[in-house]
Amino acid sequence: MIQPRHMAALALLAGVFIMEGFDIAAMSIAVPRLDEALGLEPASFGWVFTALLIGLGLGGALIAPLGDRFGRRALIVGGCLATGVFTLITATATSVTEFLIWRLLTGLALGACLPNVSALSSELAPAGMRATVMAVVSAGIPVGLALAGLSAPLLIAAAGWPMLFYTPGLFAVLLAAALWVILDGGKPARAEAAEPRSLAAKLPQFTLFARPWAFPFAVFSTMLALNALNLYLLNSWLPTVLPQAGLTMDVAAQVAGVANLAGLAIGIGASVLMDRWRKGLTLMLLFGSMAASFAVIGLTAPDTARWTLLLMVGVGGANAGGMVLPGLAAYLFPARLLSSAVGMGVLVARLGAFAGPPLGAAMIAADVPARTFLGVATFPALACVAVALLVGRALLVKARAEAKDTA
Repeated sequence: MIQPRHMAALALLAGVFIMEGFDIAAMSIAVPRLDEALGLEPASFGWVFTALLIGLGLGGALIAPLGDRFGRRALIVGGCLATGVFTLITATATSVTEFLIWRLLTGLALGACLPNVSALSSELAPAGMRATVMAVVSAGIPVGLALAGLSAPLLIAAAGWPMLFYTPGLFAVLLAAALWVILDGGKPARAEAAEPRSLAAKLPQFTLFARPWAFPFAVFSTMLALNALNLYLLNSWLPTVLPQAGLTMDVAAQVAGVANLAGLAIGIGASVLMDRWRKGLTLMLLFGSMAASFAVIGLTAPDTARWTLLLMVGVGGANAGGMVLPGLAAYLFPARLLSSAVGMGVLVARLGAFAGPPLGAAMIAADVPARTFLGVATFPALACVAVALLVGRALLVKARAEAKDTA
């Protein structure tokens, strides 16, 4: 049974993911409107989207693991507050360079914060429900994406495109204050009990690249990278691509919002299944359904109703993958490595995700048809299916390590 204070903490932690989802969508929704407002062409924003990913990777690898040693509250609160400040400043940008700088700093702050949010969610979850609780908390990402898409017409009508950044920025600042009050401070108990003596203990990231953890980390991070490629390719460019298929910009934003909202149900359902059933098969079903949906889109003419349903499976599945895979980490790695595994996973994942926004920009610059653009997402999803075949073997590593420790 989850204590009331822990429930409140989990609700606020979910708010961090809602803020992230809204923030990600804000940039993609703003881009097709900046041509008229500031004279900035959409195709010039490929590296702006990538800047966020670079920041996420660096923050996740270099700053987030400090939560395993010094406690999670400072990393979560500080990262959330910095995200809010940089997002608010993004609303004042007038050039591609300014957008790139502020998105890089926003990503750095988010990268420091999010792995610790995932790790703390796991620590607050009852035994046997880690993947489900982590998925429910990270369900804030598709919620935020959906809220941004559905509310964008009203926000833009009220105060123009900057309102897309003022909204999540202010929310992040208020959320940081609430998290400071509700979360417990101090070092984790295990850090207080045994101060690290070796370099590997001081920098647990290195442990993930040595036996026995290198193989499960490779499986985990490869799926994260492939799914992140699709996630950022789609969420960065969907509001720009869909108008090329005949939708208005407002309808395109709303379709993207509905598709992302579907990820909420898919992600929670897949996480419950992963807690109670075979984890590898669950992931194969998730990514296989995504691949099929994008393949059908790539082979059919644009149709708003049919594409909306298919995008609910495909884009929703990509967002669901972002929810489910951190839950898998709780089964692959011990608690002492969890923040490090998620943080380093974020870094390695960004190596794949970096390709998403520039790939989309190149296809847009080449006037690739919308259905071909979306059909490309079939291939990373199929690669995730192949990697998921190795999950069962990766799970055995932790089981053997625990058996050795108790022997």
